[in-house]
Amino acid sequence: MKKYLYLTGATVAIAMTAHGQAADMPLDAQAGECFARVLVPDTISITSEQVIDREASFELKVIPASYETVTEQRLLKEASTVYTTVPAIYETVTETIIIEPERQESIVVPAQYETYTEQVLVREAYTTWKKGDGLYGRDRENTTETVALATGELLCRVEVPAEYAAVTKTRLVSAEATEMVIVPAVTKTVTKEVVVEPARVVEEIVPAVYETVTRQQLVSETVEERIEIPATYKSVEKRVVTNEGGLEWRQVLCETNATTQTIRDLQTALTAKGYDVPVDGEFGPATLQAMESFQRANGLPIGYLTMSTVDALGLSMS
Repeated sequence: MKKYLYLTGATVAIAMTAHGQAADMPLDAQAGECFARVLVPDTISITSEQVIDREASFELKVIPASYETVTEQRLLKEASTVYTTVPAIYETVTETIIIEPERQESIVVPAQYETYTEQVLVREAYTTWKKGDGLYGRDRENTTETVALATGELLCRVEVPAEYAAVTKTRLVSAEATEMVIVPAVTKTVTKEVVVEPARVVEEIVPAVYETVTRQQLVSETVEERIEIPATYKSVEKRVVTNEGGLEWRQVLCETNATTQTIRDLQTALTAKGYDVPVDGEFGPATLQAMESFQRANGLPIGYLTMSTVDALGLSMS
């Protein structure tokens, strides 16, 4: 993976204690977590007030006369009765005849064995502090920002897994046994036609035929209506800084505690938010620019891939 952020200044000297904890490091760090000092933006409060945009007025509207269509029915042909013969309905019925009845037979089921592997502990797991390999974000020396984004300090609490040795064994799953099986019966299918519904005569009433005659009838005369047009208003926004930002220790993702799939998930989430990002698993300039734009738009710490940015994108790092 290409690196687009480097630690600035002299190499940070880390004074470790017997348990891998330095006095000036972030508190309550867990195995697999990394921290960096990042720039937290100011908190802005936006208020709005209503101002008049257009004065109230009125207009005259002419409502034209309205008409309705009156429909009248005229008889063309009287109702009548028609008799129709409906033929009988037949159905094919299938019957099953047993030629040879069901019976039981005895078979021998052989014993079953399986091979399995047991893991034997060689060395137990332990945790320690480790200097991170690189942050995801912008280097202070390469940015055009007038305020430094971070100090570049990066510490990761990592877990060294336990070591095991594999031992292969064989065990009996099921002993040899005798089992009774059922041999199904032998049958023969026979079909025949049966009457479902006999023939009948149906009486059908043919309704009378009418002709529809329509005409227009006045419902209301033409009138003038005064329509009041209310005043309209628009909102004017005011932005007030309620809390100044600054540099703070924040949990971040870096090359020590993130994978190529982690970066792909980040790029996929940024793409879903409308940013043009290649989904290639590499934290390149396009990914950095999209991440910083998303952070500015959502009031998040800018410049590094913090856990607050991960949460705001709806990603899960578990």
